[in-house]
Amino acid sequence: MPSIVGTWKLVRTTARDAGGKELPSPYGPKALGRVTFTAEGRMMSVVCDGRSELPAGTRREYSSYCGNYTLDGARLTTRVDAASDPSRIGSDQVRGVRFDGERMILVPPPRGAGPSAEQREITWERIAAE
Repeated sequence: MPSIVGTWKLVRTTARDAGGKELPSPYGPKALGRVTFTAEGRMMSVVCDGRSELPAGTRREYSSYCGNYTLDGARLTTRVDAASDPSRIGSDQVRGVRFDGERMILVPPPRGAGPSAEQREITWERIAAE
């Protein structure tokens, strides 16, 4: 299993509905993000819509959190101790993990339920080793 220790930049975000139909890209067409994992088991992540201006009526998506993490090979679990969304604090954020060459793909649980469920994938590329 490749090591995740280091700093990664966001390369791509995708979303699909329950039927597999592609949805608009989470965090807009110019998503920005960084995630860092330390050898001591700490992580921090920040992702946002990176457009300098948004269309009228569009809310800028933004998410950040940090905490201690564990990785079992196929699943990354972070015990959140600070976050932009206070409801995440104290929770476990669980992500599926797979690698495609030098890229790491994180897959959060589906958002919502039933036919309106949204499945996201977030692709990262390492920019620095720790």
